Amino acid sequence: MTVFLGLGVAGIALLVLCLVFDGVLEGLFDGVGVLDGLFDGVLSLPVVAGFVSMLGFGGAIVLGTTGLGAGGATAVGAAAGAGTGWLTWKFSRALMRDQTAATPRGDDLVGTSGAVVTAIPVDGYGEVLLQLAGQPVKFAAKSAVSITRGTEIWVEAALSPTSVAVRPVQR
Repeated sequence: MTVFLGLGVAGIALLVLCLVFDGVLEGLFDGVGVLDGLFDGVLSLPVVAGFVSMLGFGGAIVLGTTGLGAGGATAVGAAAGAGTGWLTWKFSRALMRDQTAATPRGDDLVGTSGAVVTAIPVDGYGEVLLQLAGQPVKFAAKSAVSITRGTEIWVEAALSPTSVAVRPVQR
């Protein structure tokens, strides 16, 4: 029973190490020839941790609740570990394939409206508040004409990742 519980705890400890040192442990064997890429996919450390944990805890449960003995407990624990390892592998592959929306770029701001937060002097910089991906974001703003605080503006161009060229909205 102690061996099975030790395996279960060792698997949990390995999983915690995988989470804390995300990718560091897998990178230890990069460039080692035969071992290169071995820990990707089916033999990744989270999959191995899931297998070892279920082998240990499953074996301990079977050994403590049935009369199968160590051999039967090992067989049931190994089957439970294989199932857990497979589920961990499938789940991690699904998470890795998960695609997020495209990251907004400065060009996405062109044609959007906003408001002046800090007055913009002629050919100088001020600040404007714009909506980027649904979130309010302050940008440095430059304009050919003077624009007072609170004026609604249109973005004409992205000058840099943090600055835009604007003009006042004509009403």
